[in-house]
Amino acid sequence: MTLNPPPSQQTPHSPRRIPNRRVLIVGNYCHDVLIQNGSVVAETLGGAASFISNVLDSSSVSCELVSKVGHDFRFEVTHSPIVVPEKETTVFEAYFDLGIDGIGHADRVLKRVSACDPILPSDIPDSSFDFGMAVGVGGEILPETLEKMVEICDVVAVDIQALIRVFDPVDGAVKLVDLKESGFFHILHRIGFLKASSDEALFMDVEQMKQLCCVVVTNGEKGCRIYHKDDEATVTPFLAKQVDPTGAGDSFLGGLVVGLVEGLTVPDAALLGNLFGSITVEHIGQPKFDLMMLQRVQDEVQKRKKQCNLSSSHKNDLNEFHERLSPARFSCVDSQLQPKLLVNGHSCDR
Repeated sequence: MTLNPPPSQQTPHSPRRIPNRRVLIVGNYCHDVLIQNGSVVAETLGGAASFISNVLDSSSVSCELVSKVGHDFRFEVTHSPIVVPEKETTVFEAYFDLGIDGIGHADRVLKRVSACDPILPSDIPDSSFDFGMAVGVGGEILPETLEKMVEICDVVAVDIQALIRVFDPVDGAVKLVDLKESGFFHILHRIGFLKASSDEALFMDVEQMKQLCCVVVTNGEKGCRIYHKDDEATVTPFLAKQVDPTGAGDSFLGGLVVGLVEGLTVPDAALLGNLFGSITVEHIGQPKFDLMMLQRVQDEVQKRKKQCNLSSSHKNDLNEFHERLSPARFSCVDSQLQPKLLVNGHSCDR
C-alpha cells in the first residue's frame, strides 16, 4: 500500500529530492502560556505555523509563512509576520490542572485569551506553491482564505483545528464543532490532506472524508492512521518521554510534508511525522533539533527512496523504515534537561 495523493495531486517518487519544491504555511504566531497549580510554568512561542516552520527550516525545505501578530509580539522568528499595530498577538493559556477526567487521563484545557486579526485572501502571495498548509489555531483561517490557497497550491494540507475550533465568549475556552457545520465543508473536496487528532476526528465522518481527500488521524503514543478511498494504514509511533504535548501534532504535520517534499509515500512521510512529533513532546516550547540527528534522518530518507525505487516490496514494509530511523531519532538525547509537567501525578498525553 502506497497511499499516494489523488492523481492530480501526486508527488513524484524520484531517488533525489524534488527540486524547487515550495511550501506555503498559513497561520498566526501565538504566545503560549503554560499554567500549572495556578502558576505560570513557561511562556513560549506558539501557533502551529511556528512549530511547522521549525521542522521545515531544520530540514532545509523552502517555505514561506503568512502570519499576523500584534504590537506586543516578543519573539524573534525566521519568517517575519504581518504586524497589526492596533491589535494584540493571539494568546493561549494551557491549564494542566483542569483536565483530569473520570478515568484519570491528564490533558490540557486551552483558553484563547486574545486574538489577532484573521488572515485574508489579500494577505496570501500571488505565487504558485507545490504545497500549502492551512494551520490556524485561533480562528484566523477564513473559508475564502482556504479557497485562495487551493487555487495557488498544487496540494493543500489542512489541520482540522483550523476549521472546527470555536471559543467561549466568556472565558475563551476552546470548543469544537462538527466539520459539516464549520463553514469549510464545501471546499474540502479540493484539498489533498486533512489531519486530525483522535479527539478531533470525532467531529467528522472519516468514512465520508476519506473519499474526498487523504485523512490522517494522530493518536499520540499509538502513532497514526491513514485513510484514503479504500486504503487504510497504521503508522508506528516512536517512544518518547513526554514533557509537554503542545505542538506535537504540528510537528507531525511538518514532518509529513517534509516527507512528501522528499518524494516519500504517504505512510513513509507519516512515519517521519511521528518522529518529529515524538521529539517535540519531550520539550516545553519548540525543540531545537540536533544537527547530527537531522543528517542521519536525511541519510535514511535517501536510502529509503532508493530501496523503494529498486523494489516495490519495500514500499509496504514500514517496520524496516522505522527500524532504520530509530537510531537517528534517539541520537537526540537532551530531553532529560526539560522539566516534566505533571497533573496530579499524571504525565500529560498528546
